Amino acid sequence: MVSVKDVPPDRLIQALAQYLKENVSELKPPEWAFYTKTGCHAEKVPQDPDWWYVRAASILRKLYLHGPVGVERLRTTYGGRADLGMKRKHVKKGGGSHIRKVIQQLEQAGLVAKLGNKGRVLTPKGRSLLDRVATRVFRSMLHEMPELRKYL
Repeated sequence: MVSVKDVPPDRLIQALAQYLKENVSELKPPEWAFYTKTGCHAEKVPQDPDWWYVRAASILRKLYLHGPVGVERLRTTYGGRADLGMKRKHVKKGGGSHIRKVIQQLEQAGLVAKLGNKGRVLTPKGRSLLDRVATRVFRSMLHEMPELRKYL
């Protein structure tokens, strides 16, 4: 069986973002999401109009791979290097509001559940969704690389 670990992350995240946009009605970007930066390290707002769904797909993949994860660890993951002018560059955490809102929407959709004080984990519904999308991505890769057929 194909899992999330068997497919390239970029293809999986794009396919999962497309699925979330079309099929999960609870996941909608708030009105402030189109003019807000993703953290103090970013200079501009995201250029991709579907960045909310891409971030949600990326968070789902992180939860699949790394188990219970909280907002602070995700802020660290999505942070970056801040340009402070003449000062040295320092790593800054990403914004927490959009991460928190995405996780809350994924909880409403039934894909993520809270695990006490340890953070959020994927529900069986969320895990099966990621496995289905990973299988679909893997099957689409078979047309480009037929030698992958032995792994099915």
